[in-house]
Amino acid sequence: MTRKTSFYYSFLVLPSPERRAITAVFDVCRAIDDAVDLESDPDRAHAALTHWRNEVERIFGTGRPQTPQGVALQPFVKPFRLPREQFDALIDGVAMDASPRRFQTFAELEPYCHRVASSVGLMCAEIFRYSDPAVLTYARDLGVALQLTNILRDVGVDYRRGRMYLPLADLAECGCTEADIRREVEEAGHGIRNPQVRVALQHLARRAHQYFERAIAALPRTDARKFVAAEIMHSIYFELLKKIEAAGFDVFSQLARVPRPAQARLALRTWWTLRRGHIPRH
Repeated sequence: MTRKTSFYYSFLVLPSPERRAITAVFDVCRAIDDAVDLESDPDRAHAALTHWRNEVERIFGTGRPQTPQGVALQPFVKPFRLPREQFDALIDGVAMDASPRRFQTFAELEPYCHRVASSVGLMCAEIFRYSDPAVLTYARDLGVALQLTNILRDVGVDYRRGRMYLPLADLAECGCTEADIRREVEEAGHGIRNPQVRVALQHLARRAHQYFERAIAALPRTDARKFVAAEIMHSIYFELLKKIEAAGFDVFSQLARVPRPAQARLALRTWWTLRRGHIPRH
């Protein structure tokens, strides 16, 4: 895990055993994601995911993992009660990216978000050793909020790769079409020309805000300090969402980022707030 990831500062606050465990989890998750994102041929991408399905079987079984990431993760499986089903869910979600599709409704998109994002949060919940099961609702909703923020940031990048995650029904509700999105991608560099495209992106941003709010409402006060790493991720991604909004939702000519110094400040502020016994209000 390096400074290049937005999660870097989240992990710094963890005790050493938890930090090593969560780093091993994220390295496996990143390798699974890269199996598709770094492969342009769908057949090879699906073959790579089959390899990872077998690797997960070895990690959680009695076999010997064949990848450096699998070898690093296996010692943490039993001590932290890592949930095998969430690794399988992640692979199922990433497999949806190997054969790009269109989502008709948000009801179709939400399970995808659970697979590619909430699954990781549920893995981490075990490492944080929660006591109140309500925290699992927090992990699911925060995962959706983070993924919706990612989707919003990457609308232009994803469309150039043949992917679009904006639900078509939501576009229609906002008076927008996929053709409108395509034109914005093709004409990137001049700001958003079609106001209905901005309306559609605002609609997705509101959904992200709703899930951020749901997550913070579900976080049990008794477990809040254990989830400081997750709340740092929350703070950084919420700041990313605000930057997208401040840029007028121009996600076609620029890629919104939270600079490293700002991430460090957010991490410190979140850590201090939880240390004082309060739940951050973003």
